[in-house]
Amino acid sequence: MPTGSLVGQVALITGAGRGIGRELAVGLAAEGMAVGLLGRNHGTLTETLRECVRHGARGVAVTADVTRHGSVREAVRAVERDLGPVDFLVNNAGQVDREEVPLWETDPNQWWQVVETNLRGPYNLLRTVLPGMVERRRGRVVNLNSGFALRPDGHYTAYATSKGALLKLSDNIADSLAEKHVVVLDISPGAVATEMTAGMPMFRDMKAWGSIPYMVAVTVDAARGRFDALHGRFIHAGRDNLELLCARAGRIREADARTLRLRPYGEDDPMA
Repeated sequence: MPTGSLVGQVALITGAGRGIGRELAVGLAAEGMAVGLLGRNHGTLTETLRECVRHGARGVAVTADVTRHGSVREAVRAVERDLGPVDFLVNNAGQVDREEVPLWETDPNQWWQVVETNLRGPYNLLRTVLPGMVERRRGRVVNLNSGFALRPDGHYTAYATSKGALLKLSDNIADSLAEKHVVVLDISPGAVATEMTAGMPMFRDMKAWGSIPYMVAVTVDAARGRFDALHGRFIHAGRDNLELLCARAGRIREADARTLRLRPYGEDDPMA
């Protein structure tokens, strides 16, 4: 029987068949969480499930396209039927621009596919899972985000746009969720070596990758509630001193920091 710190809770992880999603699922299972695994490839999901079960965790693997609301709705129903209500949602499934090219040279269909996966996908999961969390007045959500959300990038316009929109989505729902005791966080793992990043030219000569095991530990801590005081805020696991961030959570909220805001040019700026 699992004896970890999260026994009795249920996690739902998208993109759980490979990369960071797989490692997060296994890490949460090792702490005793029952895990619902969503992805498009049944074979890779099954491999992840086997690894989770080795830790004594209950689990279920469900194929679903996160961009289709009906597919997500049925997948969540299957997870909750077999495991119980979702306590912890991890929106990990994502895509990146296939080529490093300016917007006017992009493939329109692939560009929009990235935005749909990275923004509509999390929306569909939130729309399906949040009603139960709100009704129970408990739950936590982690959206895997990126430093691309905070800075312009002319070569990954779909990815950067979708991640900025995802961060703004979390900001938009944070106040209403706080009233219902549901926490939402956007956490960037930094540049970690995955199949997706391996195909990005900007990382081709990368020598010092971030740590996936560290991101797993951060996500486990998020499930435990360590970062609840940073509700609605952006955390960069690859750069932040998390102890310091937690200690300054009150100051961060007071300053309305770690969110996307228009920066006024001065006190006489009407947008100030």
